[in-house]
Amino acid sequence: MKRLSVLATAAFLVLGAGQAQAQACKSPVPDSALVKKGTLVMSVNPTLPPMQFVDQTGALKGMRVELGEMVAKRLCLTPEYVRIEFSAMIPGLQGGRWDLINTGIFYTEERARLMQMLPYEDQAISISTGKGNPLKISKPEDLAGRSIGVEIGGFEERKARELDKQLTDKGMKGMTIRTFENFAMAYQSLRAGQVEVALSIDSTAAEYQKRGEFDRVLHGLFPTPVALATKNRALADAVAKVLNDMKADGSFQKLFDQYGVKAIDGAVAVKGPAG
Repeated sequence: MKRLSVLATAAFLVLGAGQAQAQACKSPVPDSALVKKGTLVMSVNPTLPPMQFVDQTGALKGMRVELGEMVAKRLCLTPEYVRIEFSAMIPGLQGGRWDLINTGIFYTEERARLMQMLPYEDQAISISTGKGNPLKISKPEDLAGRSIGVEIGGFEERKARELDKQLTDKGMKGMTIRTFENFAMAYQSLRAGQVEVALSIDSTAAEYQKRGEFDRVLHGLFPTPVALATKNRALADAVAKVLNDMKADGSFQKLFDQYGVKAIDGAVAVKGPAG
């Protein structure tokens, strides 16, 4: 009986400690600002290694996935990811399907009029082609008359079309632009010879080159910050505080250095509609 009493006391103490810890970690985000109580639901398009991808076991990996988990932990929320194509992300955010777009969405003033955006990372556009650069591409003009694969509906497709216009404005042949549901499919099309080049972000093109699959022949095009995005200001302000706290304690830069990614200079600020 004495042994049972000791065990019961120990169990009570452990349970009490766990409850005290849970009570001590109170989220600054009100339940009304969340899709699911106690949870930070994030959308991600896991086709951009090493930033966001699915490993051989089916698990989500990458810098942005880790960043989202760190943010959720500091907000005393459970991270939850919804894997979905980029084209559905903004409508899904507006429709209340998730709290946060965490897919490295490029910041534009147009998008900031639709949602609360938190620019935090510097990115740019790259052009990839087959190993050995058989087309001898060394400048944007070399893309004239070529077929290019790109994800549909995003900043990258817009920039592909701007490149095309730049070529035709110079009296050169335009590109044949083929759009795909995601970047993995665009690169698969390049691998299969269905397009001659693929357009993606610098980090992903560099990763594919590192793997020995493709050559990154152009990079640093259209440099623009990427952001987290949320529907309501209360969550956006809380996330901004977490990111700036991480900047202050060094964990933010440590994560970026691990992946060789450049963070924006200065503090993270919310940019979006008032209210």
